[in-house]
Amino acid sequence: MAVAALAALLPFTACSSHAPATSEQPSAGAKAQPAVEAPTAELRPFYAQRPTWRTCGDGFQCAKIQVPLDYTKPSGERIELSVIRLPATGKRAGSLLINPGGPGGSGIQYARAARSVVSDKVRAQYDIVGFDPRGVGESTPVTCMTGSQLDAYIGMDSSPDTPAEVTALDKESKLFADSCGAKSARLLPHVGTADAARDMDVLRGVLGDPGLTYLGKSYGTYLGAMYADLFPKRVRALVLDGAVDPAVPSLKSNEVQAKGFEVALKAFVEDCFLNGSCPFKSRTVDGAMKEISDLLANADRQPLKNDLGDGRVVNEAWAVIGIATPLYERAAWPRLREALSKAINEGNGTDLLQMADLLVDRRSDGSYSNQTEANMAVNCVDHPFPKALDAYRQAAGEAAKAAPHFGPFVMWGSLPCAYWPAKSVGTDKPLKAAGAPPILVVGTLRDPATPYEWAQGLASELTSGVLLGYDGDGHTAYRSGSTCVDNAVDDYLLALRAPKNGTVCPKTG
Repeated sequence: MAVAALAALLPFTACSSHAPATSEQPSAGAKAQPAVEAPTAELRPFYAQRPTWRTCGDGFQCAKIQVPLDYTKPSGERIELSVIRLPATGKRAGSLLINPGGPGGSGIQYARAARSVVSDKVRAQYDIVGFDPRGVGESTPVTCMTGSQLDAYIGMDSSPDTPAEVTALDKESKLFADSCGAKSARLLPHVGTADAARDMDVLRGVLGDPGLTYLGKSYGTYLGAMYADLFPKRVRALVLDGAVDPAVPSLKSNEVQAKGFEVALKAFVEDCFLNGSCPFKSRTVDGAMKEISDLLANADRQPLKNDLGDGRVVNEAWAVIGIATPLYERAAWPRLREALSKAINEGNGTDLLQMADLLVDRRSDGSYSNQTEANMAVNCVDHPFPKALDAYRQAAGEAAKAAPHFGPFVMWGSLPCAYWPAKSVGTDKPLKAAGAPPILVVGTLRDPATPYEWAQGLASELTSGVLLGYDGDGHTAYRSGSTCVDNAVDDYLLALRAPKNGTVCPKTG
């Protein structure tokens, strides 16, 4: 299973030791805008586009814009990006770009939920704008495999116990990479985050905003930090929620992420004991964690039942993804309790499989969005990965010690990058964004997908980073039930007042 399969709303990122700025006052007043450097002559026509906006349901407007396939050759081939916006409900102050993460998550679909993604106060003053980054969804997508091929790939045994299982996983990972190369060769070298950030600046110019106002979650925090590093003087306000740390090396990032899921699973178990529907026979956390381990080991030997009638085998791989999915959101924990009860007591994995389908974006007809493929394509060009199979074998062994339920799955999930047909162009390094105004970095203390230490790292690396913590569970914090977080983010977006650096909002309130 790929990283996309286990954590399709995550990325990789960086770290450094620059002290973040602490500010409770707007840097230059709520109306202030940064000085914006003019684009080069070759890029000017892209910034000067005036797209035709058409109504596309429920008050939204949709359009297409063009950007260079290769920014080193802006007069060469062009690709299209799909954009959607929900106009401000009151006196308009500008545009708020939003990104849900991934890489591979659709900003178009995320923006469709704008009325719950951002507050009414923000929507009153800002058009909410979503876009599918290059290679994703409706924006010149990366394509690799058929639905049945992805079923087989995601369902591969990604915690191999024998040399034969390692060989099979290696073969399937190479097939994934080769399939992407066969269908998307011209696009693969140009889907990295730096190119997506440049696209975002073109979109800012097309929308007529002097400075970028942005809300990015999960991988979207990496995209936002990259933008700030490339265009620090074009930043107005960036909220980076569920932050990733660009300086952490790729395989180490995998291990840290796996440990984050392990922490979240333990928090779920502790909460489970407070509910009458808890399925575990043991009444200790360690005992319950072992019951989950036994369930997965049994599914590896004898798959769980699948009542969907689609022919899929609910093996260990699908079960792990099904367990991981509801850890993203505390509100989904009751469904996880029910799914584990059926799996443990009845040997039925249907509920786990349905939850896994949510994470990998598999549709009921057996087709997939291109989320898994785009996720891999972006990660493999954004970060250097080892080529040797033994490097993954050793890293998976270490990750298993630190995160026994998730470590091997996350680590082996990056194996296609060893065979990727496009060269990695990124490096794992801090992004400083020197010269940018205060940038708000938000982290949840028990976030399964983007551990809090990543938010601490990113905030310290950004020259003007301001850290806001949330003592909660689940993935990302804004609009997740904390009035404290919501008020702090809204105040920053609307009035450019950042909270005191290091503030931690309580679990309730």
